Amino acid sequence: MRRRILWLAVLVSWVAVGGLALYVTNSPPKLQPATLGGPFALTDMTGRPVTEASLLGKPTAIFFGFTYCPEVCPTTLTELTAAMKALGKDADRLNVVFVSVDPERDTPEQMRLYLSNFDRRIVGYTGTPEAIARAAKAYRVYYKKIPTEGGDYTVDHSSAVYLFDRKGRFVAPIGYGEPHARVVEALRNLARTG
Repeated sequence: MRRRILWLAVLVSWVAVGGLALYVTNSPPKLQPATLGGPFALTDMTGRPVTEASLLGKPTAIFFGFTYCPEVCPTTLTELTAAMKALGKDADRLNVVFVSVDPERDTPEQMRLYLSNFDRRIVGYTGTPEAIARAAKAYRVYYKKIPTEGGDYTVDHSSAVYLFDRKGRFVAPIGYGEPHARVVEALRNLARTG
């Protein structure tokens, strides 16, 4: 009888070890937090230098676009303006930043004029083509100048708004065209917990 119990215990141990090995082998890999953002050296709408350190201490919603954009940028900035109005004073806890990917046309004056159409708390950053390229690379933003008829051009670009906490750590994106309630919720959560 003792021998049977001993063999049964050994068998149960083998099954347990085998099951654990199978679980470890088939477990999904642990996801690493996304790294997004990084150093930049740009200019704000008043011509003052700004860096990534300028955004620390408050959660940030950052969006890359250009002032001559026919659709995505005005739509996104209109949505952000409506969401900030819905947030009320919670919106004061946020940095909301619009970064130009069209440094040829988007001077600080042009950024200030364009953003006067939206919530006054949205600030604009621009810079040299090289500085914009470095910032876009740090934030993994795609943009490309596209010639149009008549010798003019437009800029194809990423359309997401990226959210960062007060320490500059990436939190989540807001996709272009997401429902207003989702945008308000994401910004409110960021303002209160970020």
